[in-house]
Amino acid sequence: MSSQPRTAAAPAATAPTAGQDLSREPSGAAAMPGGEAGEAVTGDVFAGTLAELTWYEVDRAARSGAVLLWAFGVIEQHGPHLPTGTDVYLPVARLRAVRALLAERGVQALVMPPYYWGVNVVSGSFPASYSVRPELMQEVMVDLLAGMARDGFRHVFCFSGHGDALHNRTIHDGVRAARDRTPADASFVTEPALARRIGLDLDDPSLTLYGPDEPPPPGPADVHAGRWETSLMMHSHPGLVREEVRARLEPSGLGASDLAVWRQGFDAARRVTPDGYFGDPAAAGAGEGRRLHALAAEQAADAIALRLRRPPPAQTAHPSRTED
Repeated sequence: MSSQPRTAAAPAATAPTAGQDLSREPSGAAAMPGGEAGEAVTGDVFAGTLAELTWYEVDRAARSGAVLLWAFGVIEQHGPHLPTGTDVYLPVARLRAVRALLAERGVQALVMPPYYWGVNVVSGSFPASYSVRPELMQEVMVDLLAGMARDGFRHVFCFSGHGDALHNRTIHDGVRAARDRTPADASFVTEPALARRIGLDLDDPSLTLYGPDEPPPPGPADVHAGRWETSLMMHSHPGLVREEVRARLEPSGLGASDLAVWRQGFDAARRVTPDGYFGDPAAAGAGEGRRLHALAAEQAADAIALRLRRPPPAQTAHPSRTED
């Protein structure tokens, strides 16, 4: 399902081959996200977050027992058809939906502005794929989580918008460090498959697990800027999808052995996926994205509500903070 009108010449365009230069913008109005129809680009990642509130409103929410939802993404290449902020846009959209679902369950929540200077290994050799040192990201997390706890927020639920193994280990490390060194009851909200892939114990009290624990579907792998991720963007941010490019991309057709090499990152990943996507973006659809978005939000809201009903897991005693 197209979210933008196509130019008359688009159907006759041939599919690009691997390594083809896709960086040139097409001519005409379709060169800009949103197209000539004037479709609004819903790319404000601060919309609906704590950044729009006054400090009085934030203080009132903390005093009333609100929880915080916080997304951790990256600025990273997502093929020739998706914006480099995809791993920020998608988790923020999900957390807005999670917040609404929690409200239906009697849980007040605020969405934090997203953290988007994360760790990039896989796409590290592509332009516009930026990274910080894991230890730096961890310390920033600890400082900010300490501030949230100081404001009176008892529970902070941290989500990842990025599949890179080191990025997700760093989120987990930051959560655990904050639990050890601050009053924050922080947890990393993730799927069992990802937790297992990065070597975490599923019984770790710093994890809030959601969704089924099942292997990936059979067939060619679809892990980055492919069918599922593009579908989500077509649903939540259609004006940012380069539809005239997406519709003519060939499936990467790569399997498990290619995925193992790709996950080595940097130049190895760029050799496996020279155009930056791993999957089948042309098969994506907004309807599929709507279904995936709703399912993930529902599962995450259920997991958070369940955790809040249980006795809090034990935390390491932490030194009291002193004011500078």
